[in-house]
Amino acid sequence: MDAIKVSQLNGYIKKIFDAEELLHNIPVVGEVFGVSVSRNIMYFSLRDEDASLPCVCFYPAMFEFIKEGGQIIATGSPNFYVKGGKLSFVVTKVEEFGQGKLYEEFLKLKDKLEKEGLFDDAHKKPLPETIKRIGVITSSEGAVIQDIKNVGWRRNPSLDIVLYSTRVQGKGAENEIAHAIDALSEYKDVDVIVVARGGGSLEDLWAYNTEVVARATYNCVKPIVSAVGHETDFTIIDFVSDLRAPTPSAAAELLTYNLADKQTYLQTLSEKLIRDFAGYVQNKNQELESNKNYLINNYERIIINLSNRNQNLAMRFEKNAERYLEERLYNLGLLENSLIKANPQAILEKGYAKIEQNGKSIQSKSQLDITTDLNIIFADGEVKAKTI
Repeated sequence: MDAIKVSQLNGYIKKIFDAEELLHNIPVVGEVFGVSVSRNIMYFSLRDEDASLPCVCFYPAMFEFIKEGGQIIATGSPNFYVKGGKLSFVVTKVEEFGQGKLYEEFLKLKDKLEKEGLFDDAHKKPLPETIKRIGVITSSEGAVIQDIKNVGWRRNPSLDIVLYSTRVQGKGAENEIAHAIDALSEYKDVDVIVVARGGGSLEDLWAYNTEVVARATYNCVKPIVSAVGHETDFTIIDFVSDLRAPTPSAAAELLTYNLADKQTYLQTLSEKLIRDFAGYVQNKNQELESNKNYLINNYERIIINLSNRNQNLAMRFEKNAERYLEERLYNLGLLENSLIKANPQAILEKGYAKIEQNGKSIQSKSQLDITTDLNIIFADGEVKAKTI
């Protein structure tokens, strides 16, 4: 038998599928995994305990019923793609058939941890204001660590990134991840921890839906950012962590500042300070010039006002001094008149005489001593006399 081309063989296979009526509009039950959407086309797979089936759906109205981990009945027909040599199940109808076992375990653990308070906002730690070193828990072989490095170092070349390499899926991966969280929690030079991996099915991300990882995250003393899967993927660690990033690259952006933006901001701030200071100095110079002009323009008026004020004070002093002297002279005159009136010499000059005996003034007859001479004092002299 002569050899045939690949396209011929694939064409024969496609014709067999298309011709077999029993393969048209077949309802298939299975658990959904590996969901992705591109150009309004959904790609996913159905699986049971022993096998999986790649599926494609061209009807966006059905997308809401096809959820990761969900158990559905998908009705459709197998299609063999000739060019790529691939089989896919084209889904034309979707019905819910309960939820898959993994998803049920996810919901059960989520409910348990939520009731224990592991998701409470009160427990979540704020990110530090300054982040110099990031600890990253992911595989050293995947693209995730490279994405974090590229974004982080592009935005801030001085950022230090410490990798703690672990498996990100498969048996025992959850224990490695939990151990890495415990180790970086005690590493004092790490400011924040990022637990990251790329997207995948519910089964691929299952290590991050385990209780051991959830409790290690809850007990970590350092802030933890979860960056597991794509934006539409949610895992248990997302609810326990202090912050969730939709992707690993987004986590790097959240934890770094753009150095160029920082430099631009500092330059703008510096220019503003220079402008403000220059404006302040200009205002003070204008104020000083205004005060100088005021003093110059008002110097003569100020001198005149001061001179007038001094003259007024001098006149008030002189007037008060004259009045004071007049009052004192008047009082002195009154005192002088009183002294003159009280002077005995003045009384004698009016024709009166003063009688003394034994050096004492005699004012009545009863005071006389007939045995002793009297002194009679006049204004112009005195004479002696005897009593009879």
